[in-house]
Amino acid sequence: QGISTWLNSAPLTMAGLKGKVVLVDFWTYTCINCIRTLPYVTKWYDTYKDKGLVVVGVHTPEYAFERKTSNVKDAIGRFKINYPVAQDNRYATWSAYNNMYWPAVYLIDKKGRIVYTHFGEGDYAETEGQIRRLLAE
Repeated sequence: QGISTWLNSAPLTMAGLKGKVVLVDFWTYTCINCIRTLPYVTKWYDTYKDKGLVVVGVHTPEYAFERKTSNVKDAIGRFKINYPVAQDNRYATWSAYNNMYWPAVYLIDKKGRIVYTHFGEGDYAETEGQIRRLLAE
């Protein structure tokens, strides 16, 4: 919702993602906690993308300079992010999820329901277990 720019992908919609397991990762490229989670998120994408997982990084800036698309593109290259990234400069998607945290992970099942959330770093094994469980459904 309200995404100004899509990077690494054509625009995605929740309707178009029905039947897939979707991991929505709210992040911003200067957040150290976000940076520490990116290796896990990229690994999950690489491991499970061919099994039905879609990862969408929702880049929601904390600072004005993080709104600049070229800066986000540079960060995507630096962190080797290959999954779709939605640039949420106006916080529309952030607000639609009632999100309040960087980083924040939301797992959405094949029916389009949010079934798991995790805020901050850690619990990586639990999150991956939830991904596997949802893919098996």
